[in-house]
Amino acid sequence: MSTENTTADDTAPEEERDFVAESESGPRSPNSRIAVAVITGLCVAWSLFQLYIAEFPVESRFARSWHLGFALALVFLAFPAYDYRSPPLWTRIVHGLLPFLRPKRSNREFIPVIDMVLAIVAAGSSLFFVVYQKELQAMGGLGDTREVIVGTILIVLLLEAARRALGIALSAICIIFICYAFIGSEPWMPDILRYRGTTYEFFIFEMYLTDTSIFGVPLGVSTSFVFLFVLFGSLLDRAGAGKYFIDVAFSGLGHKIGGPAKAAVVASGLSGLVSGSSIANVVTTGTFTIPLMKKVGLPAYKAGAVEVAASTNGQLMPPIMGAAAFIMADIIGIPYLDVVRAALFPAIISYLALFYVVHLEALKLNLRPLSKSELPPMLKTLVNGSHYLIPLGVLIWFLVIEKRSPIFSALTAIEALAVLMIIQRPIIAYLALGAHKKAGSLDPDAQLGPILGAAFLDGLLDIWQGLIAGARSMMSVGVATAAAGIIVGVVSTTGLTGRFVNLIGTVSGGNVSVMLVLTAVTSLILGMGLPTTANYILMATLTAPVIVTLGGDAGLVFPIIAAHLFVFYFGILADDTPPVGLAAYAAAAISGADPIKTGIQGFTYDLRTAILPFVFLFNTELLMISGVAANGDIIWLNDPIGIVWVFVVALIAMFAFAAFMQGYFADKCNWAERIFLLAIAIGMFRPALITDQVGLEREIIQGIGLTLWVLMYLYQKRRKKNRDGGSGVVSAAT
Repeated sequence: MSTENTTADDTAPEEERDFVAESESGPRSPNSRIAVAVITGLCVAWSLFQLYIAEFPVESRFARSWHLGFALALVFLAFPAYDYRSPPLWTRIVHGLLPFLRPKRSNREFIPVIDMVLAIVAAGSSLFFVVYQKELQAMGGLGDTREVIVGTILIVLLLEAARRALGIALSAICIIFICYAFIGSEPWMPDILRYRGTTYEFFIFEMYLTDTSIFGVPLGVSTSFVFLFVLFGSLLDRAGAGKYFIDVAFSGLGHKIGGPAKAAVVASGLSGLVSGSSIANVVTTGTFTIPLMKKVGLPAYKAGAVEVAASTNGQLMPPIMGAAAFIMADIIGIPYLDVVRAALFPAIISYLALFYVVHLEALKLNLRPLSKSELPPMLKTLVNGSHYLIPLGVLIWFLVIEKRSPIFSALTAIEALAVLMIIQRPIIAYLALGAHKKAGSLDPDAQLGPILGAAFLDGLLDIWQGLIAGARSMMSVGVATAAAGIIVGVVSTTGLTGRFVNLIGTVSGGNVSVMLVLTAVTSLILGMGLPTTANYILMATLTAPVIVTLGGDAGLVFPIIAAHLFVFYFGILADDTPPVGLAAYAAAAISGADPIKTGIQGFTYDLRTAILPFVFLFNTELLMISGVAANGDIIWLNDPIGIVWVFVVALIAMFAFAAFMQGYFADKCNWAERIFLLAIAIGMFRPALITDQVGLEREIIQGIGLTLWVLMYLYQKRRKKNRDGGSGVVSAAT
């Protein structure tokens, strides 16, 4: 593809282009070589430390303390306290009263002394436990004044680090929960939320010295699993796999109607396999796909919205699911592969439906395909980068076939990828020399040894850059999981989950449908502005128990994995829900469109995803679950024919719903046809609504729905053909 087709739109405002550049890795680019060396050294040291403890396990609290220490130090060094272009009011007041304190240059170009001090103090407060571990263990988890002071410092600096790296949302939510811990016992609190109260010392000990809060399960999962998978993704992208996925998607689909938009869906789906962030996914693939979507006629806000919807759904794709798969397995207490199994069908159906939505949108707008001269050749592109599939194959082999632990699988895949990165450049250089020699264009001074040596060093440099990129991507994740641990700690200390269940139950009046809608809306609101990991942790702590408890009170048995996936889906959808929708802001930065308009359109595309959680709660076969045993164990669906039938029915029902939303099937739909399509979707998704009335088997109802869907398509196709005079216009089933 040409360079002009793979760069961000130059018309995008400078501030929004900066948003893209700053996303996930910190906005600060210091001019000082010493500062760059320190940040680079910390990043490489962190990545090597994580690889070391994966190969040679250490005590969990020791590993978590170092993990958080690295994250905090890097955040204070890489993220300034405020944007120099729009400093906060308190900064302007200080600079007005004391002008000599006003910085003479951008705080993105240098690291103030105060940030260096904060980085050292924050890391030190995390590593305090490592230094005094034996002494604290001897005290039985109860510290003294010294521990109260150090714990307080850690909490304050952790909240400030979260504000810098992630925005105000997570810090604000944490502060609200901290306040509740101290005011929840006040007489003026509603009875439904009141609890016995706590002391300041006990609160700090609970947050700082136990393994249930800041240093609890979320940070533990980030330390054990998430870093390795994020590092794997960073190394894979540095090796060239990211561009390979995009090129393959475009070479295979770019010449179709709406090809760039379809390629964006596929490329984002492939990136989502290893990406830990919807924003990172937008920035990675959207820089290539959005300008091309605009080029073939898709409006800027719709081009951004397609990328937003595709990238948001990338967080639903196993095996990583934005790192939530590992946390979910730990919280629920089921094997990791069971989480992947349950999440697989909904994720695939959601992506195929988005692909179909894009196709219908292209038909409505009559978008032209790209010419083959604008695209890379399919077979050559597929073959040239096929070696990138080796480390992915290693990962999947050990995870799925060998059933080894995620840590072992990720570490083995990283080792295979490192070997590939070292040898690929020398091989490419050797083949290029052979081609030049055969063509007679070889430089007579060219020597094989130096050329291969330089290529070998380039491979090592790629690994070095991948280690840096992996650590930079993990800064926000490490801080987010630790900050979310504060919420988990407060909830467990105060018993807030039970009170929240009672609150939702009271508001919903015991109606399961109302309860699910309230839970979904709560998940959307609480998830706004939060990264994927913190988002899920909050949802799993507060809203997932609501579904299980209130569903059981109504006589319904919801598998716990279904409840967790329900709130996870709606938490993820917050990434494109206005007015916060961070993924929409990232896409708008590339497309030059209005972020709110982009977010609204993206959420419209994602409505097909929003109905899936309601579907798999009542039809757990979609999660490959046939029921729940008396002891609470999941009974998995093992009938191959039944699994295929469930998948096909759910996919066609989703296609019908997508056509209803778009108002287009084989032809433009009138309102009667749209309502008919909606009825087909509902009947296939929830056949019990009909079987309870007429007594027919569920499969018969679904078969009738499938038949009606096909008949309506044939009817519209014939109507369109007659209206167009048999011109053979491409239909919606292409």
